[in-house]
Amino acid sequence: MKSSEELRNNLRAINRKSYPAYKSLAGSYSFGKYVLNIEHVQGDPFAAPSRLSVRVDHAIAAFPKNDYLTKENKTALEDYLIRRFHKQADKFCFQAKGSGKSGIITVSRCGQEILERTACEITAKEIIVRFEVGFPANGRTINATELEKILFDFIPVCVEQSLYYEKTPKQELEKTIHLAEDQRYIREEMKRQNIVAFVADGSILPRESGVSDRPLKDGIPFQSPETMAVTLKLPHKGTLRGMGIKKGITLIVGGGYHGKSTLLKALERGVYNHITGDGREYVITDETALKLRAEDGRKITNTDISLFINHLPNGKDTKSFSTLDASGSTSQAANIIEGIEAGSRLLLIDEDTSATNFMVRDELMQKIVAREKEPITPFLERARDLYEKADISTILVVGSCGSYFYIADHILQMDSYQAIDITDETKKFLKDTVSPVINAPEFHLPAGKREIDLSGSVQKRKTYRGDGYVEERLKIKRMGKTAFSIGKDNLDLRYVEQLIDEEQTQALAYLLRYAKEHYGDRRSDIKEIVKALDNMIKTKGLAGICDKGNAVSGLAVPRVQEIFACFNRY
Repeated sequence: MKSSEELRNNLRAINRKSYPAYKSLAGSYSFGKYVLNIEHVQGDPFAAPSRLSVRVDHAIAAFPKNDYLTKENKTALEDYLIRRFHKQADKFCFQAKGSGKSGIITVSRCGQEILERTACEITAKEIIVRFEVGFPANGRTINATELEKILFDFIPVCVEQSLYYEKTPKQELEKTIHLAEDQRYIREEMKRQNIVAFVADGSILPRESGVSDRPLKDGIPFQSPETMAVTLKLPHKGTLRGMGIKKGITLIVGGGYHGKSTLLKALERGVYNHITGDGREYVITDETALKLRAEDGRKITNTDISLFINHLPNGKDTKSFSTLDASGSTSQAANIIEGIEAGSRLLLIDEDTSATNFMVRDELMQKIVAREKEPITPFLERARDLYEKADISTILVVGSCGSYFYIADHILQMDSYQAIDITDETKKFLKDTVSPVINAPEFHLPAGKREIDLSGSVQKRKTYRGDGYVEERLKIKRMGKTAFSIGKDNLDLRYVEQLIDEEQTQALAYLLRYAKEHYGDRRSDIKEIVKALDNMIKTKGLAGICDKGNAVSGLAVPRVQEIFACFNRY
């Protein structure tokens, strides 16, 4: 390891040279209280910024060990440190001048949810923060004076103000750790009480706008119906009352614009923990919950959708169904089966984004079009069996289909964003009505393995680099949160609605590339692949799928459900 003075001398030696001379700076440098690593230097000032990291030993950072003892606490602390480092780095971004991306200083921009990210990693030995810096240049001539300001003036302030316990607002940090411990307690207590979702009284569910995930300033606080109220005794917050949705089939009903979809949206995001001030800190959903919808045009590969669809007129096998252009009903059927395969114990469905013919067939339609002429067994006829025979619950938003009242365990009406339990009065009313005919074929879940072919485009390519050919990994390009390309293949994830961060999308691209490199020479069981990838993340972190095992900034851990969703759409 070199000293910081050696770095300063190297900078002055290459000043005003051609941009490639910056490559000589790669390496590790001691700055006394921390180590600066220049891991990758950009090729020119207009290319992706250079990758750097700082490492601070625990003895120097001095954060209490209890703050990162459990996985939840560690992730919460990492998230907290990223936010503090970002706040400092933002002050200095582009303060150093030059061409292109000169002077940019960026670290992951965290949203309302707390995710495990490569931007900050707390190991047994140290705290690591990874970030990017645009090395300054005038045209393509090195401006080392400006980079010296970044490395010797700006970065030390970022480290000093964010990575040392002595500089940390103690009450703010304590609140962060206590919230993580309370959230973990709620999740454990939900399992003990057979609750699949919990919404605390006082939660602010509406968001600022369609493009902002921040809480609505004057949003109506949520209040649990008395009949569904659960009171928990949290380790730090103390007594907390809220609505507990039990296992089974729960309907959310009500007029348009009264808050049905807002509640469902909060529940689908409740698989993640939220930061203080979000309004949904205590909206907690079973971590395996899966939001489902119709997805016209998606690709389906070797999926057994026969639980819902059989006897297609073209004779296509629905026990191993494949298509490049799924219909609304076949896509929704596949999404459910794939969700079950991914281990989901709770399905979240909004009638508005579902295929009508997949959800229900009314009595008149059944009389006119005989069952033997209809290949679809609607979800209405399967939801009860999914719960009673497979322990898979459903929370369903309905606005026009009353048939679901007959199979529901709980019925919740949203009225001006207020929740009202109308289960008992609805059941009384139904006694005097004729229930829909439910005569579904025998219930069964898919059995056996489902293989996936990951060969696709060439796994690696050889590129000539002057002195010979070198092997490179497939190129990845992320297109926002909703899509990415790998090699020549494009993958559309726009309807994977619980994918909430661009860095999760980037991580999915890395996971797919890793799987193609290691399993692309043979047909493999998708469950075994995803299990292997999930185990790698748990043991090595996302570094395991990066080049030479070195983690890069800009990746966030996706859930197993989103990994399955990605592979299923490849």
